Amino acid sequence: MFLRKYTPLLLLFIQLSVFAQENLSISGIPDNLKEHANAVVRLSKTDVVIDSRKSMTITSKKIVTVFNETGFDDVDTYEYFDETRKIKSIEAVIYNAFGAEVKKIRKKDFKMSAVSQGAGITDTKALYLSYTPVQYPFTIVFESEVQTANTAFITPWMPVSDLYMSVEKSEFNIQYAPELGFRYKDYNFDDITLKKEESEGMLKLSCENVPAIKSEEYSPYKKIMPKVMFSLTKFHLEGVDGEASDWASFGNWYYNTLLTGTDELPEETVAKIKTLIGDETDPIKKARVVYKYVQDKTRYVSIQLGIGGWKPMLAKDVDRLGYGDCKALSNYTRSLLKAVGVDSYCAIIYGDRRKRDISDDFVCMQGNHMVLAIPNNDELVWLECTSQIAPFGFQGDFTDDRMALIITPEKGELVRTHIYKKEENTQYVKGSYTLLDNGKITGKLTRVSKGTQYDDKYMYETRSKDDLDKLYKSRYFNNINNLKLNKTEFANNREKPELTETIELEAESYGSVSGNRMMFVINAFNMSTYVPQRYRNRHNPFEIERGFLDSDEIVITLPEGYTIEALPNAVEIKEKFGEYTAVLELKDDNTLVYKRTFSLNKGLYEKSDYDLYRQFREKIARNDNAKVVLLKK
Repeated sequence: MFLRKYTPLLLLFIQLSVFAQENLSISGIPDNLKEHANAVVRLSKTDVVIDSRKSMTITSKKIVTVFNETGFDDVDTYEYFDETRKIKSIEAVIYNAFGAEVKKIRKKDFKMSAVSQGAGITDTKALYLSYTPVQYPFTIVFESEVQTANTAFITPWMPVSDLYMSVEKSEFNIQYAPELGFRYKDYNFDDITLKKEESEGMLKLSCENVPAIKSEEYSPYKKIMPKVMFSLTKFHLEGVDGEASDWASFGNWYYNTLLTGTDELPEETVAKIKTLIGDETDPIKKARVVYKYVQDKTRYVSIQLGIGGWKPMLAKDVDRLGYGDCKALSNYTRSLLKAVGVDSYCAIIYGDRRKRDISDDFVCMQGNHMVLAIPNNDELVWLECTSQIAPFGFQGDFTDDRMALIITPEKGELVRTHIYKKEENTQYVKGSYTLLDNGKITGKLTRVSKGTQYDDKYMYETRSKDDLDKLYKSRYFNNINNLKLNKTEFANNREKPELTETIELEAESYGSVSGNRMMFVINAFNMSTYVPQRYRNRHNPFEIERGFLDSDEIVITLPEGYTIEALPNAVEIKEKFGEYTAVLELKDDNTLVYKRTFSLNKGLYEKSDYDLYRQFREKIARNDNAKVVLLKK
C-alpha cells in the first residue's frame, strides 16, 4: 500500500484551507469592517418560535471576531434564567486568528451568578462565559437555546448592538401563531439596507456589511441606532394572560390584572394617616403629608421575584415590612392617598439620567421604573417614591422630560413628564474675593441652585467633609491651585426646592507675580473650561438634553500698591445654542465688579451645526480664562 507522507507545512496548508472554507479566519473580514472596530460580528442569527401565548423558544448563534479587550467586553456571552425561563443549551468555541479551534466551552463550564439588582431580591440568575483570551485577535462562536413561558417580552432586534462594533451579517427570524396578533416596527434604517421577507406566521429580517459606528459627543444614540421592536396582542406574563392592542387597552389590562386588589391597608395605618391629615382639605397639601410619611417609614429594595417583578407587593405588606421596590412604594403611596381622598395614578417610565421615551407609536412591554402622578387641575404632580430625601413633586434628571404611561382604572395614557426650562435650571453665584500683594486669594461666595442644577447638588449635605473637599476641588474650583476650603454650609429648601451653599476659601499664589507685575484670572468661582471634541467628519446629529442658566456677580478687591495695567473687554456672544456675557466694571481704584451670564438651550441639532457649537463653547472657555494685569506702583 502506498503510504502518503505529509510534511508539517502541507498539513498546515490543508488545515488553513479547511478553516478558510468556514470563514473563521480574520483574513475573510472586509477591510471596511475592520476600520474603527474593536470587534466584528461575522454572523448574528436569532430564531424565535412562538408556538402559543405561553411558549417561546429563542435560538441564537453569534460569531464575533474580537480585536481587543474592549471588544471582548462588548460581546454578550451569557443567558438569564429563572422559574419561567430555561436555558436548554449554551456553549462557546474559541478560534485563533487563522480560524483554528483553541478551546470549547460547554454548558457545565459556564459560571453561574445571581443577577445583581443592587439592594434587591431576585430569583433571576445567569450563566456566563468565563474566559481569559490567550491572545488577540480571536473569534468566538457563541450558541444558546432558551425556552420561556413569558411572551410579553420579545427582545428587540438591534443589529448594531455597540459602538466600535461592525456587522458582517445579522439575521432575525420569527415564527408565530397568527391568532396571537403579532406586530413589529422598524426604526432608524435610513443608512442601512433592511431586507424583509414576510408570510403568514413568519418574518425574516437581515442586514449586511454595517461599518462600526464611532463614538461622538452629544450623539443621541437611543434615537438613531437601528432597531426593530416586536409584540403580541395576546401574550403571557408570569402566569398571567394579557391582551392589548393600544396603550389604552394595555393600561386597562395592567390596572385590572396587576394593580387591582393591591391597595388594602391596615385599619390602624388608615387611622394614623387621617390623623396626620387632620382638617386639611387641599389635595396637594394632603399629598405632601402622605409623601413625608412614606419617606420616613419606608426604604427602597428592588424586588424581582416572578410576577413580583411587574406586580406590586401588597400595600399592607409594604406597611408591615417598611420596604419595597419602585412599584411597591408607588402603589403604597397611592393606597395612602386613596385613604385620604386624593386621586393618584401609577406611571411606567424609563428611569435614567439620559432621557428615554416609552415609544408612543408601538405598544409593547416597556419601561424600567414606576413613579406616581397626582392630578392637579390641568397639571400633574410627579412623585419619586423610592427616595427618602427627594423634595415633594421634584423629578430631577432621572425622570424628567420623557413619555410615561399613566395607569388609570379605565385606560393607559401616554403623557410627558415635567420639562425643566433653562430658566428653571439655574445657578446664581454671588460673592467676593480679595487678592493680596503676594498673590494669595481669600474669598466667600453664596451659590443658589434650582431645577436640575439643584438635583446635581442637593445630596452634598449628606457627604463627609473629606468627600466634599475632593468634590469641590475637582469639579468646581479646579482652576485654583493650593485651594483650602475653610467653610462649607448648606441650606436645603425642599419646599421650593433650592439649595444654598455658602463657601469660604483661600489659596496661595492665585495671582502670578513676575517682577513688578501680577496677573490673575478674573473668573475664580465658576469657570467653564469644557470644549467639545473636534471631529474631522461628524456623522451624527447632536443633542443638548437640558438647558440651564448661570448668573454670577463677584466683587474683587485688588492688592494695595498696584494699579490696573490691562482689563478684559466686555464680551457678548449669541448663538442658537445659547448666550454668554461677561462685563468687568471698575468700581474704584482697588475694586472690580465682575458680572457673567451663561445660558444654554436644549435641542436636537443637525450635525452641520456641531462645529459652530464647538466654537461657541471654545469662545466661552477662552473668555472665562480672561486675565487682569496689575502693575506695581
